[in-house]
This record gives sequence, C-alpha cells and structure tokens, in this order.
Amino acid sequence: MVDSRTAVVTGAASGIGRATALRLARDGVDVLAVDRDAQRLEELVGVRTLTADLSSTEGRDAVVLAAGAPTMLVNAAGLIRLKAILDFTVQDIRDIYAVNVEAVWDLCSRLGRQMPSGGAIVNVSSVSAKAPVTPETGVYASSKAAVVSITKSFAYAFASRNVRVNAVCPGIMDTPMQELVIERLAELRGVTPESISQGRESTVPLGRGAHPDECAGLIAFLLSAEAGYMTGQAINQTGGMVMW
Repeated sequence: MVDSRTAVVTGAASGIGRATALRLARDGVDVLAVDRDAQRLEELVGVRTLTADLSSTEGRDAVVLAAGAPTMLVNAAGLIRLKAILDFTVQDIRDIYAVNVEAVWDLCSRLGRQMPSGGAIVNVSSVSAKAPVTPETGVYASSKAAVVSITKSFAYAFASRNVRVNAVCPGIMDTPMQELVIERLAELRGVTPESISQGRESTVPLGRGAHPDECAGLIAFLLSAEAGYMTGQAINQTGGMVMW
C-alpha cells in the first residue's frame, strides 16, 4: 500500500483539472497543480503550483523535476479549437496534439515509471473520442481518441508494477471550455448560443450537463484503492449520452 500520497494534476487552473486538484487536496493528498495560466493557479488554496506550458519539452521537464516520484497523476490539460472541419491546418493538428497527446504520453511515461507500487494515473479523454458528432471539433476528438489508446497501452505496460492507468470520458461539463465550444459553434453555424446549448442538452438522457466536481469525484475514485482492480478503462460520464 502507498502511505504518502502525492499527485500531479495538469490543467489545474480551470474546469475538471481545477476541481480535481481541490478535491484531492481536501482528501489529504499533497497536490502539485500545473497549468500555463499563472494568475488562475495563484487562486488555488492548499496545493503547490507550477506554471508550465505542456506543449513544450521544457515545460514537461519542469513538471517531471518538480514532481519527483508521485503516487498519482491526472492529465487534465487540454487544448481545443473549433473550425469547419475542412479548414483545419496541419499546424492546428500539431498545436492540439502537442498538449492533448504528446504531453499525456510523455508524462505517463516519465512519471509513471517513477511511481511506486499502488500508484495510479487518470487521463481525461472526452465523449468525443467515442461519438465525434461535432465536426467542428474534429481534431480535438481525434486527439481524445488517442488518449484512450495511450491509456490502454500504459495500463498494460505498468500492470506488472501494480501501477494502474484509466481514463474518463466526460460529456457536457459546465466548464470554461464548454462555454467556448458553445460560443464558437454558434458563431460558425450562424445561430444563437442558447440554441446550441439546448440542442446539446437534448441529447443527454439525464437532461443536463455535469458540474466539474462530479468528474473530480470519479477521478478521485479511480485513483483510490477502491478502484484497485480497474485498469485500462475509459469510463463514460455523459448522463447516458454514450453508453459504450
């Protein structure tokens, strides 16, 4: 069993990353909260903070140096851009994949190999990895599908060391990223943000979006000993929008 719990949480300045960093801190975990938004990081209470750009090798090096051998890693940092699908450029792909794929792989690899037995990793994917029904987020969706594959690969690789790797696939979450998606989709489609929001929620059997704290609770469970027989899973949290 792991006695001293330490966690690295990326994307901790807002949304799911922020909620997760605060939840783990409340649970008594020593949290290193990482984000490139230094101002919002400073608002966090009860955690250590590190400003780093995960799209760069230097930023990821700084995380590895500051983290040491953590018992938990949550890769929640993400980058999204919305365009008509035929307007995406190779540079868009490179920019999005640098954060959503390259950083996840690199941190899983370098921090995962340093974790003690009983350690756990949770990667934040997306419902769009399984149901990419919004073509304006096509590159983002493909990157989140890659996160699921990365999760499975490292789950297999680290199993013999009793280090578990799982993913969560959130649906509609009340986060700043979700607000960006709604506003940008409305602009691209020439409709109101309200109609986009209502249309998206109409696809959810439970009829609502989720609060980031709900996702943080699921992540905390997957990091805990109670989930000790779970690895390589991509858990939906979609209100029933996706059931596979």
